Amino acid sequence: MSERTTDQNPRWAMVIDLQKCLGCDTCTVSCKAENRTPPGVSYNVVLEEERGSFPRVTVTHLPRPCMQCDRPACAQVCPVGATYKMANGITAIDYDRCIGCRYCITACPYGARSFDFGEDYGQEMIGALAIQAPEYGIERGPRRKKKVPVGVTRKCHFCFHRLERGEEPACVETCLGDARYFGNLNDPESIVARLVTSPRAFRLKEELGTEPRVFYLR
Repeated sequence: MSERTTDQNPRWAMVIDLQKCLGCDTCTVSCKAENRTPPGVSYNVVLEEERGSFPRVTVTHLPRPCMQCDRPACAQVCPVGATYKMANGITAIDYDRCIGCRYCITACPYGARSFDFGEDYGQEMIGALAIQAPEYGIERGPRRKKKVPVGVTRKCHFCFHRLERGEEPACVETCLGDARYFGNLNDPESIVARLVTSPRAFRLKEELGTEPRVFYLR
Protein backbone atom coordinates (compact mmCIF):
# COMPACT_ATOMS: atom_id res chain seq x y z
CA MET A 1 0.00 0.00 0.00
CA SER A 2 2.98 2.30 -0.53
CA GLU A 3 2.74 5.45 -2.60
CA ARG A 4 5.12 6.02 -5.51
CA THR A 5 7.75 8.64 -4.80
CA THR A 6 8.77 11.14 -7.51
CA ASP A 7 11.36 13.90 -7.58
CA GLN A 8 8.51 16.37 -7.03
CA ASN A 9 7.63 14.81 -3.69
CA PRO A 10 9.70 15.84 -0.66
CA ARG A 11 11.83 13.09 0.88
CA TRP A 12 11.79 14.11 4.51
CA ALA A 13 14.79 13.13 6.58
CA MET A 14 16.31 13.99 9.94
CA VAL A 15 19.94 14.35 10.97
CA ILE A 16 20.96 14.26 14.65
CA ASP A 17 24.39 15.52 15.71
CA LEU A 18 25.44 13.39 18.68
CA GLN A 19 28.19 15.85 19.60
CA LYS A 20 25.55 18.53 20.16
CA CYS A 21 22.96 16.39 21.98
CA LEU A 22 22.77 17.45 25.64
CA GLY A 23 20.72 14.49 26.79
CA CYS A 24 18.20 16.98 28.21
CA ASP A 25 15.12 15.04 27.01
CA THR A 26 13.50 18.22 25.70
CA CYS A 27 12.70 16.31 22.50
CA THR A 28 10.88 13.67 24.52
CA VAL A 29 8.85 16.22 26.48
CA SER A 30 8.00 18.45 23.50
CA CYS A 31 6.97 15.41 21.46
CA LYS A 32 4.61 14.21 24.17
CA ALA A 33 3.13 17.69 24.51
CA GLU A 34 2.72 18.13 20.75
CA ASN A 35 1.22 14.70 20.10
CA ARG A 36 -0.56 14.36 23.46
CA THR A 37 0.62 10.80 23.86
CA PRO A 38 -0.69 8.78 26.82
CA PRO A 39 1.35 7.05 29.55
CA GLY A 40 3.62 4.39 28.10
CA VAL A 41 3.68 5.94 24.63
CA SER A 42 6.72 8.06 23.72
CA TYR A 43 7.61 8.72 20.10
CA ASN A 44 11.01 10.21 20.99
CA VAL A 45 13.29 8.76 23.65
CA VAL A 46 16.94 9.44 24.46
CA LEU A 47 19.03 6.36 25.15
CA GLU A 48 22.26 6.56 27.17
CA GLU A 49 25.46 4.56 26.95
CA GLU A 50 28.19 4.80 29.58
CA ARG A 51 31.76 3.97 28.68
CA GLY A 52 34.84 3.59 30.85
CA SER A 53 35.16 3.28 34.60
CA PHE A 54 35.20 5.84 37.38
CA PRO A 55 36.59 8.48 37.33
CA ARG A 56 37.07 8.28 33.55
CA VAL A 57 33.47 7.83 32.45
CA THR A 58 31.88 9.21 29.31
CA VAL A 59 28.18 9.20 28.44
CA THR A 60 26.82 9.13 24.90
CA HIS A 61 23.22 10.21 24.34
CA LEU A 62 21.35 8.63 21.45
CA PRO A 63 17.97 10.17 20.57
CA ARG A 64 15.72 7.60 18.92
CA PRO A 65 12.62 8.60 16.97
CA CYS A 66 11.08 6.33 14.35
CA MET A 67 13.72 5.74 11.68
CA GLN A 68 11.17 6.22 8.84
CA CYS A 69 12.83 3.36 6.94
CA ASP A 70 12.57 3.18 3.16
CA ARG A 71 12.26 -0.61 3.56
CA PRO A 72 10.38 -0.83 6.86
CA ALA A 73 10.26 -4.23 8.53
CA CYS A 74 7.08 -3.14 10.32
CA ALA A 75 5.20 -2.70 7.04
CA GLN A 76 6.33 -6.08 5.74
CA VAL A 77 4.74 -7.98 8.64
CA CYS A 78 1.49 -6.00 8.92
CA PRO A 79 -1.30 -8.47 7.95
CA VAL A 80 -3.81 -5.75 7.03
CA GLY A 81 -1.62 -3.13 5.36
CA ALA A 82 -2.17 -0.62 8.16
CA THR A 83 1.49 0.41 8.07
CA TYR A 84 2.60 1.89 4.76
CA LYS A 85 4.98 4.38 3.16
CA MET A 86 3.62 7.79 2.22
CA ALA A 87 4.87 9.53 -0.91
CA ASN A 88 6.97 11.88 1.23
CA GLY A 89 8.88 8.98 2.78
CA ILE A 90 7.11 8.94 6.13
CA THR A 91 6.13 5.52 7.40
CA ALA A 92 2.51 5.96 8.45
CA ILE A 93 -0.07 3.96 10.39
CA ASP A 94 -3.72 3.85 9.34
CA TYR A 95 -5.30 3.79 12.80
CA ASP A 96 -8.69 2.83 11.36
CA ARG A 97 -7.22 -0.23 9.67
CA CYS A 98 -4.86 -1.36 12.45
CA ILE A 99 -6.13 -4.42 14.32
CA GLY A 100 -3.69 -4.12 17.20
CA CYS A 101 -1.90 -7.40 16.57
CA ARG A 102 1.46 -5.80 17.45
CA TYR A 103 3.44 -7.78 14.88
CA CYS A 104 5.03 -4.50 13.84
CA ILE A 105 6.29 -3.84 17.37
CA THR A 106 8.08 -7.17 17.33
CA ALA A 107 9.46 -6.61 13.83
CA CYS A 108 10.84 -3.10 14.37
CA PRO A 109 14.59 -3.49 15.00
CA TYR A 110 14.75 -0.05 16.63
CA GLY A 111 12.09 -0.44 19.32
CA ALA A 112 10.37 2.64 17.95
CA ARG A 113 6.75 1.52 18.26
CA SER A 114 4.35 1.49 21.19
CA PHE A 115 0.88 0.10 21.84
CA ASP A 116 -1.85 2.37 23.13
CA PHE A 117 -3.47 0.45 25.98
CA GLY A 118 -5.95 3.24 26.68
CA GLU A 119 -4.26 4.70 29.75
CA ASP A 120 -4.47 8.41 30.39
CA TYR A 121 -3.09 11.08 32.68
CA GLY A 122 -6.54 11.93 34.02
CA GLN A 123 -6.32 14.61 36.68
CA GLU A 124 -2.54 14.83 36.37
CA MET A 125 -2.86 16.95 33.24
CA ILE A 126 -5.78 19.32 32.78
CA GLY A 127 -7.65 18.66 29.56
CA ALA A 128 -5.70 15.48 28.81
CA LEU A 129 -8.81 13.76 27.44
CA ALA A 130 -10.47 16.79 25.86
CA ILE A 131 -8.69 16.68 22.53
CA GLN A 132 -6.15 14.67 20.60
CA ALA A 133 -3.38 15.84 18.30
CA PRO A 134 -4.37 15.73 14.61
CA GLU A 135 -1.95 12.93 13.82
CA TYR A 136 -1.56 12.30 10.08
CA GLY A 137 -3.79 15.35 9.60
CA ILE A 138 -6.92 13.72 11.03
CA GLU A 139 -8.93 15.36 13.81
CA ARG A 140 -10.34 12.71 16.15
CA GLY A 141 -11.85 14.76 18.94
CA PRO A 142 -11.79 13.76 22.62
CA ARG A 143 -9.88 10.66 23.70
CA ARG A 144 -12.24 7.84 24.66
CA LYS A 145 -12.00 4.16 25.51
CA LYS A 146 -12.42 1.79 22.54
CA LYS A 147 -11.90 4.67 20.12
CA VAL A 148 -8.72 4.78 18.02
CA PRO A 149 -5.90 5.38 18.61
CA VAL A 150 -6.72 3.43 21.76
CA GLY A 151 -6.03 -0.22 21.00
CA VAL A 152 -3.65 0.36 18.08
CA THR A 153 0.06 0.77 17.49
CA ARG A 154 1.59 4.25 17.54
CA LYS A 155 4.92 5.87 16.66
CA CYS A 156 6.73 9.02 15.54
CA HIS A 157 5.56 10.42 12.19
CA PHE A 158 7.88 13.43 11.94
CA CYS A 159 4.93 15.53 13.22
CA PHE A 160 3.19 15.18 9.86
CA HIS A 161 0.46 17.63 10.87
CA ARG A 162 3.13 20.28 11.49
CA LEU A 163 4.81 19.59 8.14
CA GLU A 164 1.48 20.23 6.45
CA ARG A 165 1.53 23.71 8.03
CA GLY A 166 5.07 24.37 6.84
CA GLU A 167 6.55 23.83 10.31
CA GLU A 168 9.33 21.58 11.55
CA PRO A 169 8.75 18.60 13.84
CA ALA A 170 8.37 19.67 17.47
CA CYS A 171 11.56 17.90 18.54
CA VAL A 172 13.60 19.83 15.95
CA GLU A 173 12.10 23.19 16.85
CA THR A 174 12.67 22.78 20.60
CA CYS A 175 16.10 21.06 20.67
CA LEU A 176 18.17 23.06 23.17
CA GLY A 177 21.49 21.98 21.68
CA ASP A 178 20.41 22.58 18.06
CA ALA A 179 21.38 18.97 17.49
CA ARG A 180 18.55 18.15 15.08
CA TYR A 181 18.25 19.08 11.43
CA PHE A 182 15.26 18.38 9.23
CA GLY A 183 14.65 18.78 5.54
CA ASN A 184 14.10 17.42 2.06
CA LEU A 185 16.68 15.02 0.65
CA ASN A 186 15.40 15.79 -2.84
CA ASP A 187 16.67 19.35 -2.42
CA PRO A 188 20.45 19.24 -2.94
CA GLU A 189 20.72 22.67 -1.28
CA SER A 190 19.00 21.54 1.93
CA ILE A 191 21.11 21.17 5.03
CA VAL A 192 20.15 17.51 5.47
CA ALA A 193 21.18 16.68 1.91
CA ARG A 194 24.60 18.11 2.66
CA LEU A 195 24.98 16.58 6.12
CA VAL A 196 24.18 13.01 5.05
CA THR A 197 27.28 13.06 2.83
CA SER A 198 29.51 13.99 5.77
CA PRO A 199 32.15 11.41 6.80
CA ARG A 200 30.64 11.71 10.27
CA ALA A 201 27.24 10.47 9.07
CA PHE A 202 25.92 7.00 9.83
CA ARG A 203 22.62 5.18 10.32
CA LEU A 204 21.61 2.64 12.93
CA LYS A 205 21.76 -1.05 11.98
CA GLU A 206 22.46 -0.34 8.31
CA GLU A 207 23.38 -3.99 7.85
CA LEU A 208 19.68 -4.88 8.11
CA GLY A 209 18.92 -3.11 4.83
CA THR A 210 16.01 -1.08 6.22
CA GLU A 211 17.38 2.18 4.75
CA PRO A 212 16.51 4.58 7.62
CA ARG A 213 15.71 8.23 6.94
CA VAL A 214 17.21 9.25 10.27
CA PHE A 215 20.94 9.90 10.11
CA TYR A 216 23.41 10.55 12.92
CA LEU A 217 26.66 12.52 13.04
CA ARG A 218 29.40 10.96 15.17
